[in-house]
Amino acid sequence: MTTPLSWYLLLSFALFSIGLLGLVIRRNLVVMLMAMELMLNGSNLALVAYSRFRGDEAGQVMAFFVMALAAAEAAIGLALVLAIYRHFKTLDVDRVNRLNG
Repeated sequence: MTTPLSWYLLLSFALFSIGLLGLVIRRNLVVMLMAMELMLNGSNLALVAYSRFRGDEAGQVMAFFVMALAAAEAAIGLALVLAIYRHFKTLDVDRVNRLNG
């Protein structure tokens, strides 16, 4: 018995929606980065599910590239978060609204 495609897509939609909600509602930069990772994972799940449903590897290759992009985003994002925290002494996006301090 195989799991239907719709279940994977519902889980993918739920992950993406939770990530989008976390990105819109939360104002902490670290939480916003984690929410963006959830959104990328939701899209990866949809790509792999469609790839398996169609029987080709194109979606899995695309998901691999998205994972590489997510790793680069996490590394650069965390470096920026550290630089912002050192300068402003906070990670609240509402309080860090100007770049000059």
